[in-house]
Amino acid sequence: MLPVPAVWRRAATIAREHGCDTVLFGAAAPLGLITPALRRAGVTRVVACTHGHEAGWAALPGARPLLRRIGDEVDVLTYLGEYFRVRLARALSPEAAERMVRLAPGVDMTTFRPGAGGAAVRDRLGLAGRPVVICVSRMVPRKGQDTLILAWPQVRAEVSDAVLLLVGDGPYAPDLRRLAQQVGVSDSVLFTGPVRWADLPGYYDAADVFAMPCRTRRAGLDVEGLGIVYLEASATGLPVIGGDSGGAPDAILDGETGYVVSDGPGLAARLIELLKDPDKAKAMGEKGLAWVDREWRWELTAARLSTVLGASST
Repeated sequence: MLPVPAVWRRAATIAREHGCDTVLFGAAAPLGLITPALRRAGVTRVVACTHGHEAGWAALPGARPLLRRIGDEVDVLTYLGEYFRVRLARALSPEAAERMVRLAPGVDMTTFRPGAGGAAVRDRLGLAGRPVVICVSRMVPRKGQDTLILAWPQVRAEVSDAVLLLVGDGPYAPDLRRLAQQVGVSDSVLFTGPVRWADLPGYYDAADVFAMPCRTRRAGLDVEGLGIVYLEASATGLPVIGGDSGGAPDAILDGETGYVVSDGPGLAARLIELLKDPDKAKAMGEKGLAWVDREWRWELTAARLSTVLGASST
């Protein structure tokens, strides 16, 4: 939705009808611009969440004043991690930047966990006994599945029975399938297509290593917000490999729960390392699981959101 008159009038009507005193914008931009209309309707507290695209707004001269306006009009602007806090703060007034609060998504550890059905997925896909690297993501250029495919011949030269499992779909999927054919790895790269959310934990659990080498595109306008998939993989006990884009490194303890890589050769080297050293991979996965339990559980995120919605932003 866009902050056009019909939208803000409808939102204000709903606020009046239901006596709403608090509003949460799932994405600060652009709907945060209707905050004044909501305040006239009786709303006293407005919290606006930011994701990856607001960093693009902060970088564009035409959009930056609008983001600054949103920051001044809401009570709290949330951010995913330090990468976004720094970039957003540059576009905000000092007062709005001071009111920012970190609020990142959490993981349901009763859903994403070791033993979530991986054996059945392996049997169904014919992967029993084979080392598996998995990537779970939309298939768009930023996510880096092409980097995985290009690195795969080097991985296969060292781990001959390894399988790359690409879970998801998107506009980039046909290009990725062609690329796998072109580099001669189509026999060891498995495209699952769309997978139901309820089935995803089993796919994570079927793998030995998770990798999504995301990258920054469009001169910094297209970046990874956080990468909840890294945390879901860690909750399932997998070591994770991520790209150095946006907030992705915030979801990985580099060298402990996995690795952050910046290019194809680095990706290939880390994949080979973890596939050839299962004990190290297991240890990293265990550290990741403990970290998610300590810092990223859904219950913790819910408690933080409750505080932001109902108490002082400090």
